[in-house]
Amino acid sequence: MSDRIEFTRNYNDLSTERGFQFEFICDRCGNGYRTPFKPSTTGIVSNVLGTASGLLGGVLGQAASVSDRIHSATWERAHDQAFLEGAAELRDEFVQCPRCSSWVCRERCWNTQRGLCKDCAPDLGVEMAAAQSERTVEEIHAHAQMAEEDREMLKEESWREGVRATCPACGVALAKKVKFCPECGAKISGAAHCTECGAKLTPGAKFCPECGKKV
Repeated sequence: MSDRIEFTRNYNDLSTERGFQFEFICDRCGNGYRTPFKPSTTGIVSNVLGTASGLLGGVLGQAASVSDRIHSATWERAHDQAFLEGAAELRDEFVQCPRCSSWVCRERCWNTQRGLCKDCAPDLGVEMAAAQSERTVEEIHAHAQMAEEDREMLKEESWREGVRATCPACGVALAKKVKFCPECGAKISGAAHCTECGAKLTPGAKFCPECGKKV
């Protein structure tokens, strides 16, 4: 087995004095795989000797100190070996993108057809579906905004009265209901009233709806 350690960044070391375990992570999606926990014989032995020295001291305490120094080097070698085995076990689950050098999981984040990660070569079908969804959402918001503007217009008390598309004086187009023309200042809207009883008249009425007087 090669002694080269290929994974140098996208992993978490979950090892303890009792054993070894590693978690390898995809640079793109953040998901990954965890190796099974592998007990450490040296860690268990050291822990037993340390407990005995704490209870009895003396010669056993000196033995535990020596054992710790031996355990440190032995444990490190076992740790590296466990890492190499874990990396070899999960190596086929990851691919390094030749364009951005990211380590990505083969199952979800690797574009097999393009030979690149999906950040560098996204799935066209997925991108098209996302673009269509975004466009649909934009249209929904646009229609909702128009509906809101319509509701605001309907809230106006006299929305049926005096609504004109152009100024009766200068003929300029009016973008919304206004009282005076923004171009010439002419009065645009004004409620008409019956000269006999004072009732408000609807636009185009020929007779007063209250007293019947001809307008």
